[in-house]
Amino acid sequence: MPLPEAFIQKYENLLGADAPAFFASFNQPVQKGYRLNPLKDLTSFLSQSSDPKLPYGQWGYYGRVDGHSIAHVTGVQYSQEPSAQFVGEVLEPKPGERVLDLAAAPGGKTTHLAAFMKGQGLLWANEIFMNRAKILSENVERLGLQNVVVSSQTPAELAQKLSGYFDKILLDAPCSGEGMFRKDPDAIQYWHENYPLECSLRQKEILASAVQMLRPGGTLVYSTCTFAPEEDEQMIAWLVATYPEFRIDPIIKPANSHISDGQVAWGDNLEQLQGTARLWPNLVQGEGHFVARLVKTDDDRKVSVPKVLKPAKLSTEEQSLLTDFCRQSLMNFDLDFGRLVRFGERVFLVPVDCPDLKSFKILRPGLALGSFKKRRFEPDHALALALSAQQVQQSYELDEAEWPQYVHGDVLTSRTNFAKGWVLILVQGNGLGWAKYVNGQLKNFYPKGLRFNV
Repeated sequence: MPLPEAFIQKYENLLGADAPAFFASFNQPVQKGYRLNPLKDLTSFLSQSSDPKLPYGQWGYYGRVDGHSIAHVTGVQYSQEPSAQFVGEVLEPKPGERVLDLAAAPGGKTTHLAAFMKGQGLLWANEIFMNRAKILSENVERLGLQNVVVSSQTPAELAQKLSGYFDKILLDAPCSGEGMFRKDPDAIQYWHENYPLECSLRQKEILASAVQMLRPGGTLVYSTCTFAPEEDEQMIAWLVATYPEFRIDPIIKPANSHISDGQVAWGDNLEQLQGTARLWPNLVQGEGHFVARLVKTDDDRKVSVPKVLKPAKLSTEEQSLLTDFCRQSLMNFDLDFGRLVRFGERVFLVPVDCPDLKSFKILRPGLALGSFKKRRFEPDHALALALSAQQVQQSYELDEAEWPQYVHGDVLTSRTNFAKGWVLILVQGNGLGWAKYVNGQLKNFYPKGLRFNV
C-alpha cells in the first residue's frame, strides 16, 4: 500500500526498530469482526456458528456479516472492526446509569454500550452530522434498543443544557484516521503532515464539552483510530494538565490480547500514560486504535439538573386506542404513560428519568411504539424488533420457506389460527416485524423501504 512519505518518515523516527513490522502490516488482509447482541435470542445463531472469539469482551467474534442474513436483519449481529470493540469494554456502563456517546455514528460503540446496560438507564447517542445521525438511528432500531435517545447537536450545544448530567461519557473522537488506512485506503487522500495537529485542535474543543457534561466522580473514555501522538498521548497529557480534577484510570490489558501500553515518551513523559492502551495492527488482529480512561474527582459541587420530560397529552380517544392495543396485543410490557412523547402521529416511550427534549434536535427519543391513524393504532416496526414472544399475545415463527417471502413483502398463509389482530413475526426466536391476521392470512407490515430478495 503506498503511504505518504511524511507519514513513513514520522513513524520510522517514532517506532525505530519496530517500524518495518508496522509498515508491513498495511499490506496484510483486513480482519473482519462482529459483535453479538445479548438483548436478543442468540440460541440459533450460536448453534450454527464456529467463528473464533475476540480475546476481550464476551460478545466479540472474528468473521464477516451478511447484510441480508437473518442474524443481521433481526439485530442479533452487528458488524464491528475488532479493535474498535475494545473501547466499549473499557467504559463498561452499568444498568441504570446515564451514559453519553458523544460522536456516535454509525452506532457500533452505542450498540455495544447498550448491551451492558440491559435496557435500563439512559443512553444518549449524539452525532453532529444529520445524515450520519440517521444511520445511527437506524442501527439503534435494528438492534431493538429501548433506552436510547439519538440527537444531532454540536457538543457545545449539549454541554450548555446537560452540564454535569452523565455518569459516563464515551468520546470516540473525530481524528486523522491513520489506523484505518488499511481498511479504508481512501482515508490516505485526506492525510497531510499537519492533519493530526489540526484534528487535535478540534478534539480539545470537543473534550471541553465532554468535561462539562460529566458529573463529579464520573468516567470519561477517550478513543481514536489514529497512531498520531498529537491526538493520543499528547491529548491525554493536555487533558489532565488543563483539568486537574481528572486522573488517568489504568486500563487492564487482557492476557493474550497483545494490546500495548501507551507511550510515556510521546506524552510529556507522563508516567500514568502507561495506563492507556494502544492497539497496533502488527500486534493485534485488527486495525489501529488508542484508548484512555479518566475519572473525574468526586466532590460536593452542585450540578445543574435539566428540566424533566413532560409526557405527551393524548386525547381520550388516543389513550383508549393505545390502551386497547396493549391489552389485546402485548403482555409483560411496561407501558408508562408518564414516559410517552409524541412526534407527529408517532408515539415514543422514552427512557426513565429522561430530561425534557423539546430544545434538542432529536431523531429518536426512545422506543417508537406506533402511530395513530384514523381511529386506530398501528404498531411501529421498531417495537417489533424490541419485543420477544413472551411479550406479545400472538406470535408466529417463520419457517425456512416463509422467511424470504416475508422480507419480500408477501402475504403469508398462516399455519396457525389466531384471533383477528396483530401478530409478532419471529424468525429464529427474534422479532422481525408485524403482520395482521385476517381470515387465515397474515397481512404483511414489513416496511417497504426494508424489503429485499433473499
